Amino acid sequence: MDLLGDWWTPLVLREAFYGIKRFDVFQQELGIARNTLTDRLRRLVDEGLLEKRPYQRDPVRYDYVLTEKGRDFFGVLAAMNSWGDRWLSGDEGAPVVFHHDSCGHESSAEVVCAHCKEPMTAANTRPRLGPGYPPRLAERPDVQARFGA
Repeated sequence: MDLLGDWWTPLVLREAFYGIKRFDVFQQELGIARNTLTDRLRRLVDEGLLEKRPYQRDPVRYDYVLTEKGRDFFGVLAAMNSWGDRWLSGDEGAPVVFHHDSCGHESSAEVVCAHCKEPMTAANTRPRLGPGYPPRLAERPDVQARFGA
């Protein structure tokens, strides 16, 4: 959440998925202040979600291109899009739909179990401590109670 916690960062990534690569186009499409956009793009490059590729020499200008790590964020955006379509769309329908090239249909994101492929919901899924949870915190009674440890 430290990386994605502000509302501009997912919007910048969304525009990158829509094919935007140039600083001025990001700014135009989002209506974002130049300094804010500069900060978000720098952070996304530093964190490895975007890569800067020069497209002009004098002055030097860059395209911002999704990396593998950045492309892997698609599922998060697709899930957010599905939620928004369900709860925020008007009578006219979803503002953006996803076309799944593999099967040729319009579709939406669904969170499913990687093992059994059944839908995962808040009612049938619970968080558990994973191997990377900090050991000093995992020993706390409140953490054990929260995660059923």
